[in-house]
Amino acid sequence: MNSNQDLTFINEKIGEESQIIEKIIAEMGKVIVGQRALLERMMIALITSGHILLEGVPGLAKTLSIKTMARALDLDFCRIQFTPDLLPADLTGTLVFNPKTSEFVTRRGPVFTNLLLADEINRAPAKVQSALLESMQELQVTIGENTHLIDKPFMVMATQNPIEQEGTYPLPEAQIDRFLLKVKITYPSKEEEKAIVNRMTSGADPEAHKVCSREEIFRINKSYQMVYIDDKIKDYIINLVFATRYPEEAGLGKLKNLIQVGSSPRASIYLTETAKALAFIRRRGYVTPEDVKTIGRDVLRHRIILSYEAEAEEMTTDDIITEIFDNIVVP
Repeated sequence: MNSNQDLTFINEKIGEESQIIEKIIAEMGKVIVGQRALLERMMIALITSGHILLEGVPGLAKTLSIKTMARALDLDFCRIQFTPDLLPADLTGTLVFNPKTSEFVTRRGPVFTNLLLADEINRAPAKVQSALLESMQELQVTIGENTHLIDKPFMVMATQNPIEQEGTYPLPEAQIDRFLLKVKITYPSKEEEKAIVNRMTSGADPEAHKVCSREEIFRINKSYQMVYIDDKIKDYIINLVFATRYPEEAGLGKLKNLIQVGSSPRASIYLTETAKALAFIRRRGYVTPEDVKTIGRDVLRHRIILSYEAEAEEMTTDDIITEIFDNIVVP
């Protein structure tokens, strides 16, 4: 087969394999009004085995979204409300003494689930955040002298309130970097809000039903890797990431004093993976620069640390990313 035939075959295969994604999103759409971008990004995290950090004011269906996803996928779901007095053992579990056997037995915590909602994650102290970090990165939890594996699939969706910052503990950079995406949720439109009111006040709570098995989830975890990404697109991704580190070399000298720390190599890896996953969701066997631009903001916004000068000028990471996207040559 030549390259054109290869791409045709990949397109056909991706078209078949990705049908389940649209079915899942459609089922979740029976409960969630609008929020297509959020649902797509939740699917991207599921496909790539990543985690999401959600930022938005209360009442925008963050909890409802992941609960609905758990029902559509028939997965275990657990929600933890993070508070300043939360202990690592409240999250991971602990050893409990059994007087009958005179032995310590392991009592597993809520982190042993498939979909974990970490609500207001920045309200918990550093020890708790570190305990969550091990489970996110290593898919395991250490309790006492023993290490316990977490079942796959495993996804953490953490939320933080962008308004109320009093009494919060900023997430360590190492932990923020391990979130695949940082998604900002905005208010719905008037039409969407009317649909929400009608749906939620009708007397019959909408509910999603199982449309996907675990075996199908594991299959799409592998299938999206078939998506073709050209070397020119990879070079484009690397140029974008390097522009966050050395803006003057990319012809963006005006950003030099606005960026304190640029994105890590994990940004290049995640941009590649998420662009492939987005192409897969859109039933396409190849990545385009538009895929990179569409998902790039969510991958990069929490991996750029602004300088005091940027904060003084009221610049945001989104402003920096826009400037980079507008100036880096698209292949």
